[in-house]
Amino acid sequence: MRIAIGADHAGYKLKTLVGKLLRDAGHRVIDCGTRSERPADYPDYARKVALAVATGKAERGVMVCGSGVGASVAANKVPGARAGLCHDTFSARQGVEDDNVNILCLGERVIGSALALEIVRTWIKARFSGAARHVRRLKKVAAIEAEFSRPAAKALGR
Repeated sequence: MRIAIGADHAGYKLKTLVGKLLRDAGHRVIDCGTRSERPADYPDYARKVALAVATGKAERGVMVCGSGVGASVAANKVPGARAGLCHDTFSARQGVEDDNVNILCLGERVIGSALALEIVRTWIKARFSGAARHVRRLKKVAAIEAEFSRPAAKALGR
């Protein structure tokens, strides 16, 4: 699987661990930065990860910041991005199975690296169920997105 990863300075260490885990598992990792612990703004990297996913360059993405909240907010501004903040394995699995989450957001300052890596493993293994109720709900989400992001959608060629 092609997976885009990104982080600000507060998520850099965890992003590095996630990248290694994914590469070791045979995934193709697209590193969207940052590449150090120097102060960096999470929206810049969340945008890059979300664009990689929304345009099909990557099938999924992982974005890390201090809490994961800012990364999730920023990534979800890109049409086609469905970013979920997950700090437990149930939410990671359920987020994909029911909501087809394509970007996992994590907070390095919130959870330990061992739990974070287990969450990533769980999230990667999960698949969208395709159940009628979930498809119906995702169509409603997509309709909201389209209603409020027509200019942004044009920029993505949609």
